Formats: sequence, C-alpha cells, structure tokens
Amino acid sequence: MGELFTYYDDATGERTGLTAAELGGWSAATAALLTEGCGLEKGSRVAVLLPPHWQAAAVLLGAWSAGVEVSYRGWATAGLSPAGEALDATFVERRRIGNWLDEVPAGRHQFVLGLAPAGAPTPDVPEDYRDYPAEVRPYLGAAPPASPVGAEDLAVSDATFGEYEAVAGGVAEMYGIGPGDRVLLDAAGSEQPLMWLVAPLSVGASVVLCANLDRTRLDERVAAEGVTRVLGAP
Repeated sequence: MGELFTYYDDATGERTGLTAAELGGWSAATAALLTEGCGLEKGSRVAVLLPPHWQAAAVLLGAWSAGVEVSYRGWATAGLSPAGEALDATFVERRRIGNWLDEVPAGRHQFVLGLAPAGAPTPDVPEDYRDYPAEVRPYLGAAPPASPVGAEDLAVSDATFGEYEAVAGGVAEMYGIGPGDRVLLDAAGSEQPLMWLVAPLSVGASVVLCANLDRTRLDERVAAEGVTRVLGAP
C-alpha cells in the first residue's frame, strides 16, 4: 500500500511516511483520547497551535472525527480564542510554550508536542501539560468513532468541515490536483491545512509535505517520491 502522507524535515533529515491505515490509526487514537480520555463531546472547543506536520494532520483529523470545534493556527496565535472564552483542549508545539512572543491559550486539557521523529516522547514537558505522543499511544488501535458525525456537524473555527471541504475541492481544482496525484508542498508556504492536508486528501491525492525544504534536492525528491504536482516551491 502506498503512502498517503509523507513528511520531510530537511533540517533534521527526518522522513516519516504514513499509509492511509496508519494515518487513520493515529487519527482514531486522537479522537479516542479526546472523547474517552478527556470526556469531550460534540461542540467542545479545541485549539491546535502546530506547524504543518504529520502529527498535526493526525490531531486535526482526529479532532474533526470526534466532532469537536477546531481552531487552528500554524505560526500565529492572534485571534485564536476570544478573551474569556473557555477552551476544552489545546495542542501546542513545545517551542511555543514559554516563548514571550507567543500568547498560548489555556485549556482544561493541555497537550504538548515536541514533533520528534517517529512520534517519540516530548522532552521537558511543561507543568500543567501532558505529552501528546505518550498520551495517545494507549489508544492506537482504537476503532474510528462508532457513530461519526456528518460533515455538516464538524466545525473548523467559524465554518463547518463540510464547508471547508467544499472550499478544498475548489482549491484542488484550481491547482489541477486530482485523484492519484502526489502533491509536494513546501511547509513554509502552506501554513493552512486547507492547502497541505484537506485539499489534496479531499480529491484522493497523496501528500509530500516538506519542512525546511532544501531546494537543491527538489528535483531528486520529485523523482524519488513520484510527485506529480509541486506547490509553494519554485
């Protein structure tokens, strides 16, 4: 079975490839963590402060399938949560916590991600946070939600996932992405999951997401990965 989602970080040399079943497993585990582990229900509010990454994909897909409302910010936090508004859970990249430039919102359940290769545990977990890789692993192998909510019920910020997916289909068409395509994206130019996750997957394409892209290796990677479309990388 081919990989549905492939992640590169050229600064560290990481390459992580996930089949549809593997990405689905991480997503189902995240949904179980939220519903069984945290007791969240449809309409609960979750904030995701993660850069484009395969673990961010698992968190987003899992949260949507759990029926919670998702607010996403890859690099900026402004406007993520109105003042005084309670969040039920947050997923935050480790390097953002304690950074005076970032105002990280609080949640009843707070998860930190070091975004280490192979989903390794996060070192130096801050106080009042739980390590997402460690917390989600007991749920790996969990079945998807028994009664998945419809797309019209899933909220992404102020739009339903159904509306988000409809927009994604239009974006995919605009960039000529179709079923069976393998799409390489530069993470630096594709912050929103509409581009690096939902648009390709919504039309049956697979993703090669590259962080810290070394453009001198682009042609080599396109050939090695069987890429048919390149976005955000000249």
